[in-house]
Amino acid sequence: MKSHFQFSNQQRNGIFLLLIILVGLQCIYLFASKSENEPICDDLNLQHYRKELDSLRLVEIENNEPKIYPFNPNYITDYKGYTLGMSNEEIDRLHKFRALGHWVNSPNEFQDITKVSDSLLAKISPYFKFPEWVTNPKSKTNSFKKSYPDFSQPKSFDQKIDLNKATAIQLQKIYGIGEKLSQRIIDYRTKINGGFASDVELNEVYGLEDDVIERIKNSFTVKSPRPITTYNLNTATRDELVLIKYIDYEIANNIIEERTLREGFNSLDDLTKVEGFPINKIEIIKLYLHL
Repeated sequence: MKSHFQFSNQQRNGIFLLLIILVGLQCIYLFASKSENEPICDDLNLQHYRKELDSLRLVEIENNEPKIYPFNPNYITDYKGYTLGMSNEEIDRLHKFRALGHWVNSPNEFQDITKVSDSLLAKISPYFKFPEWVTNPKSKTNSFKKSYPDFSQPKSFDQKIDLNKATAIQLQKIYGIGEKLSQRIIDYRTKINGGFASDVELNEVYGLEDDVIERIKNSFTVKSPRPITTYNLNTATRDELVLIKYIDYEIANNIIEERTLREGFNSLDDLTKVEGFPINKIEIIKLYLHL
């Protein structure tokens, strides 16, 4: 019995070490079993979460896409047509039709004249906004004519009133313009010292919507424009470019870099390819440039 229960120091140390190893193994086993019991996300849940993330990404992409607002297709400019996806030939067909004094009054007529594809027409036609006298003739005769003159027919240049000399009362005869808007037009005209340089500057007057501006242009135009300094787009320096409204030093540098890469611009509309260029202000900027 003594040989079994009496140990030397070395043997006791060995037994103590063995007990530590056994306790350590038990601890490892307990922790491992706990980790196995933790919930695991299965493939169905992962697929569900992936679909939710994909749908959120699609919503974000749609929110970041440029928005199209209602507009009258009779007044599509070269830049507007470009942003809508129209080709130069399609835009030119519309301008030739309008130059003859004719008007587009329906999406089908727009397609007959411009020859745009069915897919493009389906994309942009929901945003067409024709005058009320076209879409609802009865409403025009019953209400619009009672309070306002008929501005549906475009006037010649001689028949139009000089926008730089128009009074508030004359401006208020336009449907959609009251005392506040007429005063804003006159205040802006006074502030820029010399009056409007072009009809396009009406877009700078706060509160004027596109359809109201088009009605103004039917009866008013700039006959005595203020003199402005213009710069050659292909030779202007950076210091000259920054004198133009809406162009800062960064945009001026980008214009010069793009000009160098292109070995000169062929059209003022090429500015839309310049990085950081304020595309929505291009018509104003064009007033100060030439080729």
